Parts: sequence; structure tokens; C-alpha cells
Amino acid sequence: MTTAYPDTLLFIGGAWQPAASGKTLAVENPATAEQIGTCAHAGIADLDAALDAAEAGFKVWRKTPAPHRSATLRKAAALLRERADTIGNILTQEQGKPLAQGVVEVHTAADILEWFAEEARRIYGRTIPGRSSRVVQRVEKEPVGVVAAFSPWNFPISQAIRKVGAAVAAGCAIVIKGPEETPASCAEMVRALADAGLPAGVVNLVFGSPAEISGYLIPHPIVRKVTFTGSTQVGKQLASLAGLHMKRVTMELGGHAPVLVFADADLEANAKMLAQNKVRNAGQVCVSPTRFLVQDEAYDRFVGHFTTEMAQIRVGNGLDEGIEMGALANGRRVEAIEAMVADAVRHGATVRTGGERIGNKGHFYQPTVLTDVPIDARAMNEEPFGPVALFSRFSTFDDAIVEANRLPFGLGAYVYSGSLSTANQAAAAIESGMVSVNHQGLGLIETPFGGVKDSGYGSEGGSEAIEAYFATKFVTTLG
Repeated sequence: MTTAYPDTLLFIGGAWQPAASGKTLAVENPATAEQIGTCAHAGIADLDAALDAAEAGFKVWRKTPAPHRSATLRKAAALLRERADTIGNILTQEQGKPLAQGVVEVHTAADILEWFAEEARRIYGRTIPGRSSRVVQRVEKEPVGVVAAFSPWNFPISQAIRKVGAAVAAGCAIVIKGPEETPASCAEMVRALADAGLPAGVVNLVFGSPAEISGYLIPHPIVRKVTFTGSTQVGKQLASLAGLHMKRVTMELGGHAPVLVFADADLEANAKMLAQNKVRNAGQVCVSPTRFLVQDEAYDRFVGHFTTEMAQIRVGNGLDEGIEMGALANGRRVEAIEAMVADAVRHGATVRTGGERIGNKGHFYQPTVLTDVPIDARAMNEEPFGPVALFSRFSTFDDAIVEANRLPFGLGAYVYSGSLSTANQAAAAIESGMVSVNHQGLGLIETPFGGVKDSGYGSEGGSEAIEAYFATKFVTTLG
């Protein structure tokens, strides 16, 4: 049964409200390309109201004892679990991913809140021995202040909750610009926090023009920290703006994950696992395996197994039973994938399966395998962000590492080998913030999540995630 899709309002100062101007944006179901609702479009007046509310909320929340903050996050997590089926249904309607993946995302968000609930109870300072018996030196962790957060459409709940959970656990207040393409599921996440008893102003949610909102929030004196998930191009612009105003920044940006498959790997089992991971969320995942670098003697066998798996993926409306891959988020994504595949073929790549959009209703594209893709093809240099796997060969270990590190990205990478020595050497040599060996192990909340080089800096997972929301204060006392 399809849940009725709600129109989405702004959440400012503890209240749901339309934009002051009354302006709205249309929301589309990518499986049908039809409008299913609207979301409020914030203007400057709404942003000012959100900033004022956040400033007031921070004054209250920073003084709230950590055990109480922890309990509030735990209650919100429980509410998300209770509402997971309904919220997952809403998420699938606006984003396109299969319903099972939407429901899992809601439960993942609950896991994230529970993690940060525990982190809130473990905010530790330290004492430093003084050079005099009369001097006491201590280090304290204080919440940094009001946070401006910008979250993406591909995981509208779990990406937003990483930012909100860390900020709230640390004692900060936050203004989050949610994704205009997928607003309602993000709003349901905020609703769970509000229903759990979070004081007014601690979390505020706005939608609107991304350039206008970032251009106003980041320089604003009330904002003390900026966190962004999105493309490298936009991330660099926002980081530059934040730097001009000396704002702390966490950037989780684009990737182009290499997959190194050595000849001694379990080819059939790994091909099946990687194909499923490739089409997760229609490949619209920042750590999606993309550049498959396969050793010469295993190349034909691995490509054969992988192509067979990709050709069998069931594609369709994410609300239909048995669907493994849903629609891409919007028509722009389909056009971008079409252009990249056509360019790769012009450069000499071969389409082994897929390579075309599906039907003329909705934004569907076939799971696609391209083999012998030359490095000057666009897809080998720009993140495809879709269900396209790019295959090329390597002969030696050093050849594989050179190609893995060729691009300026360094978010996620994968290594498959039957030799632990080879795997460990590859993991050490690859320039990436995260490397997964012989399984798909990235993105767990208890582990670091972030990149190097043009893929950004900072972490949104593990014990490192909350550190970015603290200011360190040193206090020395002569007694």
C-alpha cells in the first residue's frame, strides 16, 4: 500500500510553517515523472528566523546535561523505528530507490542516532600536570555553536542524520538545508526529533535555492560551523566561502571508487557481491564501486560473471515487489549517464550489457557494463553517479595502484585478493580515506567515513565524527 505523500513545510523554532513568501517547489516521483507534492521554498526572512531560533535554542541546549541529550536522541531513534515502514514508503516515492532500501535507510538513521546518543555521554576533557603544585591545567570540550548543514538527495535521511545527530549530541543547534528533490523523508526525520522532546530551535529545517541559502548562512555571524555532503565542485565553492569567514568545515564530497580485482580472488562470489553493490540506489552512492581494475588472467572470467549478474537485475518502480533497482533521481541523471556511455563507446569501450534508458515513463536506466574503457573517456575521469560499471585491465600490482591513484578523488576503494599480503599492500598504497578488502564494509556508523584529496576532509562516522562539533578550551588556574 502506498502512503499518502505529504506536502513539506519548513521547521523553524519548533513549528512547521510555510515560507513567508508562500513560495513552494514541486516534488516529483522519479518512477513516474509526475508531481506528487510540494515543499516550502525559504527566503531570506525564513533564514533569519531559523538563525534566530537556532541561536536561542543553542543557549538552552548547550546547558542541557549530556544524559538528557542522550535520552532525547534515543527516544527519537525509537520513533524512527516505529515509523520506518511509513517513512520508507515516502522516501521511495520521492527518491526512487526500492522500498526495502528505503526502510533500511530509516533503520540506519535510528542506528546513527543511537550511536550519537552514546557519544553524548562520553564527552571527555583531561587534566594536564602543571609545572607548579599550585597550578591546575584542564582541557574542556565545548559545543562549537550553531551549525549550517547541507545534505543531499541520494540518502535524504541517513546523510542528514549524521550531521544532525553529531551536532545535537555535542550540544550544538543546527540549521539544515534539506534536499529539495526529497524533502518529505528528511522532514520526517526532523519530526521524530521534535516529537522526542528536542527543545525549539535546536534543529531547524529549510528548503529553497541552494546557492541563496549557502550564500546567506555560511557567512552569517551566528553560524560557527559548516558541514556539506555533495559534489566536489560545489564543496570547493562552499569551503572557500567558509574559509573567508573562518568557519570550521566538514566536507564529504565526490568519489570515483576503484575496485582492484587480483587473479587470486574468488571471482564468482565477488562478482555477485559487487554487482549488487553497484546497483544499490541505482549507483547513486558516493562510494559506489565504479572503476573495476581486473588483473589480465582473471579479466574475461570476472567480466563474464559480473555481466551475468548485472543483466539479471530487476529494475522498476521501487514500490513494486521484488525490484532490486529503482529509478534514477531525475531526468538530468539519465541524460548525464547517456552522455557518458556514448562518449565511452566513441573512445572504444564495448557495451557488454545495458547502455540504454528503459521506457519513456520515469527515469530508468539499464544496469550497464562497459569493458576496455580507455582512461581518456569522460566516465573514467568524472563520477558517473549511476548504474554503470567501467572495466579495464592491469598486469602488475604497480599498474593497478597507479590507475587507482590517478584521479584527484580519494573517498572509497575496494580490493579483492586471496592473498592477505597483496591486499594489505594495496590498502596501504591506495590514496583513499576508506578501503574495504574482500567485502563491502564502508559506511557503518561506528567506523570513520570521509575522504582525502578532492573527496573532502573530516569524518561523519566513528568516534571522529563528533569531534568536529567541539571547540577545545584550555583553562589554567593558580590556586
